[in-house]
Amino acid sequence: MTQTNTAFRDALIKSLRGERGHLPTINAITDINMELASHKQKELPYSIYQLVKHMSYWQDFLLALAKGENPERPKSVSESWPEHPAPVDEEEWQKTIQHFCDGIDEACHLAETLSIEEPLDAWPSETPGGLLRNIASHNSYHLGEIVIMRRLNGAWPPPTGGFPA
Repeated sequence: MTQTNTAFRDALIKSLRGERGHLPTINAITDINMELASHKQKELPYSIYQLVKHMSYWQDFLLALAKGENPERPKSVSESWPEHPAPVDEEEWQKTIQHFCDGIDEACHLAETLSIEEPLDAWPSETPGGLLRNIASHNSYHLGEIVIMRRLNGAWPPPTGGFPA
């Protein structure tokens, strides 16, 4: 592996976990309770719960592609947004958070173990590294929205602190 690939791999992992430019990814969501996750601001089209489910949907899809699988592509981006703004109960919300965090761990593991520069059979114009970068930037974008939603609801900063480590 070249020095450039090693640097890119390290940058991917830092971007997936969150550092420097923003707080650690898990710190933005793990302390959110079901009430806050379910709250839908009238000015915004979705709740925190819907955002995390949307992020997980695309994270799962891109992870499958990065592993060389060929998941069914959605017919419309609307398929990635849950219809209901709230989980059924606290247990479902906690499972949603855990699933999202597990996906980040899997993405970091893939960044460490895959040949990140090889084109994918199922999508020759893409590489695992490109897909993992897409996960990091997509999550970062929506985590910023979650932080704003938390601020609007007086739930910021989290107990872990609201600034980068």
